[in-house]
Amino acid sequence: MSDDSGRVPAIEVQNLTVSFGCRPALLDVTLSIDPGLLVGVIGPNGAGKSTLIKAILGFVKFDFGKVLIQGDTVESAKGKVAYVPQRGAVDWDFPITVEEVAMMGRYGRIPWWRDPTAEDRRIVAEALEMVRMSDLQQRQIGRLSGGQQQRVFMARALAQGADILLLDEPFAGVDAATERAILDVLDRAKASGRTLVVVHHDLATAAEYFDKLVLIKQRLYAYGDPVQVLNPELLGEVYEGTLRVFQDLPGRENARV
Repeated sequence: MSDDSGRVPAIEVQNLTVSFGCRPALLDVTLSIDPGLLVGVIGPNGAGKSTLIKAILGFVKFDFGKVLIQGDTVESAKGKVAYVPQRGAVDWDFPITVEEVAMMGRYGRIPWWRDPTAEDRRIVAEALEMVRMSDLQQRQIGRLSGGQQQRVFMARALAQGADILLLDEPFAGVDAATERAILDVLDRAKASGRTLVVVHHDLATAAEYFDKLVLIKQRLYAYGDPVQVLNPELLGEVYEGTLRVFQDLPGRENARV
């Protein structure tokens, strides 16, 4: 469904409900994300953040609801969405190079009987350049730092040519300098016209990093500008008073929840 301006949302989630056995993971979540935004998904551990990403990808079965990608069903939108998993989900000992990982992003467009073309290699080279990993393209992925590994999988997603990138905790376990490098890649991907949805755990940087925030804990509590979503009373309700003190959140100086 388009908005009043006639634009079709990049991602539209309608009344989405997902459960695992008797445990609800998402409850009646409705959300519409416009194209070209860098969106953060926040919430406490076990809130359903990763499940929301996997539901958008079609990786989990819905109990109820619908997901549309640029107006199409998930099944019809293959190739429009790329995924960067958590680092812990990857076998870093596998004997594969940086360039070969990035080339995996082209596999959905290469028939099984054909080798990558010069165009495929050009796209991979551009993706590695965007994440600043060109100089290490022949290195085995297990010999990279955590931040470099994350950037390689971002290159794979970029090489896929998708308009929408979904990232699950790309900043987890990296130092401050690497975090800024990853953020630079996200900003560059956004500048190229892509829509990015990122699971994020650090509320102290959420307002700085993202155009909009999704706050969930099984159900959707808020979606909008970071200053409005990072409301101390709302965060206190969602996190049940377990947050530390946050200094200098925009418009929320010295907020305590």
